[in-house]
Amino acid sequence: MGSLGEQLQVMEDCMGLLQLLSNGTVLRSQTIDLITQQIPLNNHKTVLFKDSIYHKPNNLHLRLYKPISTSNLTDTATRLPVVVFFHGGGFCFGSRSWPLFHNFCHNLASSLHALVVAPDYRLAPEHRLPAAFEDSEAVLTWLRDEAVSGGVDHWFESGPGVDFERVFVLGDSSGGNIAHQLAVRFGSGSIDLKPVKVRGYVLLGPFFGGEERTESEDGPSEASINLDLLDK
Repeated sequence: MGSLGEQLQVMEDCMGLLQLLSNGTVLRSQTIDLITQQIPLNNHKTVLFKDSIYHKPNNLHLRLYKPISTSNLTDTATRLPVVVFFHGGGFCFGSRSWPLFHNFCHNLASSLHALVVAPDYRLAPEHRLPAAFEDSEAVLTWLRDEAVSGGVDHWFESGPGVDFERVFVLGDSSGGNIAHQLAVRFGSGSIDLKPVKVRGYVLLGPFFGGEERTESEDGPSEASINLDLLDK
């Protein structure tokens, strides 16, 4: 912590959208929220959605998406599988409420006829890794608790049944990294999650980085997502 008379300096600058000052203060621009809100929300009548809290100590929420059905599906073959989607954003940006991610999950629920779970997780640099990984584990623990309790959330009790033995974890970019971490932690048959069974992990353009360059990092650098930005 510098003295009161010391002039603050910008130590890290992420495209002007997020700045880390020399005293540890994090400044977030409202620009990115304004940009994302310009994307229209899907308003099709084929999917219902609602928000729910999954981790009270950190006030973390998730959004549930369920396709509308007039039939009461109860047998295993027709119950809804579960898709858990972790959004991207370089571990620093993103929310379940962003229209881009909302529309994607809305379409997933409709096209796959699945229950989609889209959680928020703590973002860096205010909450450095492994905070996001810990939150992702909490999501699967929450799902396990719902399965064990028979569905405390009324969405698991009414309408199409939910098949907790057919769970798939999907992640985009940094969310793909999170999905990878969960695959290493839980695999497909972890007793820690019983009766939930994760049948597969889908990584969409997963973000990985380390001391050694990956093949994609060795290739031509993109205009905005360049190595200088990724290394931060």
